[in-house]
Amino acid sequence: MSAGERRQRILELLCLRRQDTYGNLASEFGVSRETIRHDIVLLMCSYPIETIRGRYGGGVRVKADFLPYRKALSKKQVKLLIKLSAQLVGDDLATISSIIFQFAP
Repeated sequence: MSAGERRQRILELLCLRRQDTYGNLASEFGVSRETIRHDIVLLMCSYPIETIRGRYGGGVRVKADFLPYRKALSKKQVKLLIKLSAQLVGDDLATISSIIFQFAP
């Protein structure tokens, strides 16, 4: 596995787990903690990743609202949501409108 592939996999794991330790990541990838620290520093330049101080060497986490692999709604899904929104008012209408705005292509 190349360094770039390892960093991509670290990002994917952090997005899935939300938080992990340097030691666990180092063990999982068969590299040193220092290599993981270097990878994290490079990832922090492009992604909302932050380090955590801790009793057992600390760790790393991605910010709670970061979802890099969020998928967009299909045209069929958007059409259905718009159809359903015609029956809504008030807070429910605002909620479905925000869903359409946030996830529609």
